[in-house]
Amino acid sequence: MKSIHQWLSEYGQSHQNKRNKLIHWICVPAIFFSITGMLHLVKLPIQFSGIHISLAMIALFLVWLYYLKLSTSLSIGMLLFSFACLYLAQWIETSHIIPLWIFSLLIFALAWVAQFWGHHLEGKKPSFLKDIQFLLIGPAWLMSFIYQKLKIKF
Repeated sequence: MKSIHQWLSEYGQSHQNKRNKLIHWICVPAIFFSITGMLHLVKLPIQFSGIHISLAMIALFLVWLYYLKLSTSLSIGMLLFSFACLYLAQWIETSHIIPLWIFSLLIFALAWVAQFWGHHLEGKKPSFLKDIQFLLIGPAWLMSFIYQKLKIKF
């Protein structure tokens, strides 16, 4: 199994262009949120302490386990980001400003168009076309830069 540093290094190889990196800083979290939002709409017939469990909660728990296997410290950052995405999804759902499914679908589509445009600028294919796990490495790659800035080891 690859280490987190091997995954991040390999992911970084196809993310050298400054414009593509900027696009990823915006679009990777947006895609992560949009998927969380869509899965949050699928409520399971389970409650825990009065909270309705959604498919997003189950999926994010499994994603967190994946991150935990790669890096304990990065998994904490990703868990916090996951909670923020869940909170935002819940807020959008209950605010009734825009239906969550429309907002999530719109963000998802726009962010993927931008991602592919960024890779066009880069001149390299998206990493996930080589290995689907890179879809989960992208958010960790961004989190690793935040950790480096804060001098947190991962």
